[in-house]
Amino acid sequence: MKTFPMFLQMVDRRVVIVGGGEQAAQKCRLILKTQARVVVLADELEAELKALADQGRIEWLNIPITPDCFEAAGLTFVATGCPGLDAAIHDLAKRAGALVNVVDQPDLCDAITPSIVDRDPVVVAIGTEGTAPVLGRQIKTQIEQMLEPRLGELAALAGRLRDLAAFRLAPRKRRDLWKWVFSGPIRQKFKNGQEAHAAKDLKKAIETGDFTAAAPAQVSLVGAGPGSSDLITLRGVQRLQEADIIFYDRLVDPAVLELARRDAERVYVGKVPGAHAWPQEKINQVLVSAAKRGLRVVRLKGGDPCIFARGAEEVAALTEAGMAYEIVPGVTAASGASAAAGAFLTERGKSNSVVLATASSAEGSEGSDWLYHLRGGSRVAIYMGVQMAKKIESELHTNGLARQVAITIVANAQQENQKVLRCNGTELAASLAQAGIKNCAVLFLELPKHARLAA
Repeated sequence: MKTFPMFLQMVDRRVVIVGGGEQAAQKCRLILKTQARVVVLADELEAELKALADQGRIEWLNIPITPDCFEAAGLTFVATGCPGLDAAIHDLAKRAGALVNVVDQPDLCDAITPSIVDRDPVVVAIGTEGTAPVLGRQIKTQIEQMLEPRLGELAALAGRLRDLAAFRLAPRKRRDLWKWVFSGPIRQKFKNGQEAHAAKDLKKAIETGDFTAAAPAQVSLVGAGPGSSDLITLRGVQRLQEADIIFYDRLVDPAVLELARRDAERVYVGKVPGAHAWPQEKINQVLVSAAKRGLRVVRLKGGDPCIFARGAEEVAALTEAGMAYEIVPGVTAASGASAAAGAFLTERGKSNSVVLATASSAEGSEGSDWLYHLRGGSRVAIYMGVQMAKKIESELHTNGLARQVAITIVANAQQENQKVLRCNGTELAASLAQAGIKNCAVLFLELPKHARLAA
């Protein structure tokens, strides 16, 4: 970011606006939404500004402009309508150390005016660092439609009752209360214009501690999706924002963690191939331990927690300990990788089934059965297959399929460094080595429609 978003306290702050025309009037309208003291420097004022001065809502000064005019100004807008004059006044204001916004000259702006969605005291500011104001206004329009007109009144009521809630309810209970308020019947009543009834119900809930809120699962197994942070589900984001502690994997995009509550504890439990610093048994233990301490736990996994993520083992440990859990599905790696390659997992008339398989297996098991499912009309997606590439090649050769099978390799799917390669079964290991792909890849195997395993 070149600019840092921040809300400034404006009560009794002196704001200087230079100019007496429409541009200056626009800035006045904006700042008069706050409790700042507005001073306008201009030789003449257009009608709207003159009326504001006559009403005493702004102070009009018709004096020579010097650096002294900007002393103790919390913010200065330069809006004369003349670019050259604006630049000269900018220099005077900077001599006084003022924070300056020059209308339509972003290079001269210390502060940039955002597009604003106003549901006072709920305020949403959208900035594009001066590069795309039209885009900012489009986003503003979308958010205006999302937020009901009375939302600010509800937020103000919550603010007035926050101290009472802190006195009556424990921290965990308070979080449940406000979740119930903002996502349940209280907010709905405000939407419907029933503010008095809503306020009465909220006060009663705080006094008695009795309100209906769905008890969230103690542990949520959340799929973060494959790669890019914008592929996590809305429910997954919600769970991150409710979590007290998050246990996350190696394949989780760091940007996903930015969606979590700021004060949520983050614990890395990733496993690097060949160096399992966090064995599964230890992960099971810390999940159970955190849940028993009364924390809301998120177990954040790359892709989908139900597909080759050992989620069943974690659920078994939670169940044995009597801990409630839920599974929040995610976009699995095969879906993300297929989309990254511009392909489809199934295609009418070409592939009517898709098999998700793994080339590796747990110790003591008989191994993967991916080869059994490889036949014409099916597409097999092999997870964790890079380290087993030579073995996959060998099995394809043994069954007479090496030259028939078409393989698509997708590494680091849905990330900036993703790679997509295509080869046949005789070139798999060599293609991976040549591209420097060592992990984090999905292999898609497909045979011609009428191909069969060797007898």
